[in-house]
Amino acid sequence: MAKITASPADTSDTYDTPEYWKPIPSANICLPNFTFPFAFGQRATDYALNGILIVVLIIVMISLGCTMEISKIKANFWKPKGVVIAVVCQYGIMPLTAFALGKLFQLDTIEALAVLICGCCPGGSLSNVFSLASKGDMNLSIVMTACSTLLALGLMPLLLYLYTKGLYQGHLETKVPYKGIVISLVMTLIPCALGVFLNEKKPQCARILVKAGMIVLLLSSVPIIALSVINVGSGILTIFSPRLLGTSALMPFIGFSLGYILSAFFSLNDQCRRTICMETGCQNVQLCSTILKLAFAPEVIGPLFFFPLLYILFQLGEGLLFVVIFRSYRNTKQRKGKFNAVSFVSEYGCSWDGHKIHIGAATCAQPGTSSQHGYKPDHLVILED
Repeated sequence: MAKITASPADTSDTYDTPEYWKPIPSANICLPNFTFPFAFGQRATDYALNGILIVVLIIVMISLGCTMEISKIKANFWKPKGVVIAVVCQYGIMPLTAFALGKLFQLDTIEALAVLICGCCPGGSLSNVFSLASKGDMNLSIVMTACSTLLALGLMPLLLYLYTKGLYQGHLETKVPYKGIVISLVMTLIPCALGVFLNEKKPQCARILVKAGMIVLLLSSVPIIALSVINVGSGILTIFSPRLLGTSALMPFIGFSLGYILSAFFSLNDQCRRTICMETGCQNVQLCSTILKLAFAPEVIGPLFFFPLLYILFQLGEGLLFVVIFRSYRNTKQRKGKFNAVSFVSEYGCSWDGHKIHIGAATCAQPGTSSQHGYKPDHLVILED
């Protein structure tokens, strides 16, 4: 990969102003002629899409917060093994994967930079939805998203500096959108906190809100996709090159796979493995788009501004594939109709003394058909401890 340089049109105090940057031709850099649609980002459809996304995100995060419990949130901070593994996966695996794929596919410098920026971003809200769909640990999922977003304030500039050194002569680490990161953190924590409060005070309403949130998400997907297509138009087709398609397909898949493998290596239960898997493979593409817009003039970045959209297409498809795999495997185990203490302990993170399974204040005896507690698998009798 060749080094890309940026020179200002006027040498007086303009080097750090992206709109004045001009690309200097170098080897392996070949961007197609590209112009953004007229008034891109300021049209009525752009504002409509942003408004729908904000409303849907708030509703979904409130509904996800309704699945959380204060005691389990505290447990993730007092015993942060899962959180630490997730952070290592997020800021260790993903940036390294992005860098390695850039080398593997011999991406042009500007292409490699776009991929690296995406790899250095924290996890997004999509990972929380996938965790819920795959029956993961929602308390761990939200805590991980909050922690990775908070750590992005320091780790994103550091990683961008380290990985782009030698590729780019500008100061990409200074283009990190700190305001956007803080807004993303607030948009996660406040709605979730409201959901947690409702779950503590009105658990029956909380269960209804969880279902309502998922229904809103499904129904809103149609207008969101339609408006996205209208806004972007055929521009995204210009980046459908084999190299970028391969990179976009492999990057989330490697994240999902290595996140699960690493959490299994450290003996986390099945719920935590699924959660860390989803958190690692999902990137906050909104932050990636913001950095690309801030750091590069349109004539420099060209159609690669749409790379985050290409990435999220594969992220969605592969995430749904993993959800189907996890749920199918779980349903297959349940249909066998046999009680397996080892697999149950692994699934729910409880303890087994050789005779009984202990879940908090409850004890699960050998297979039966009735329960004295609300929480029970199909094959267990749960007795008072």
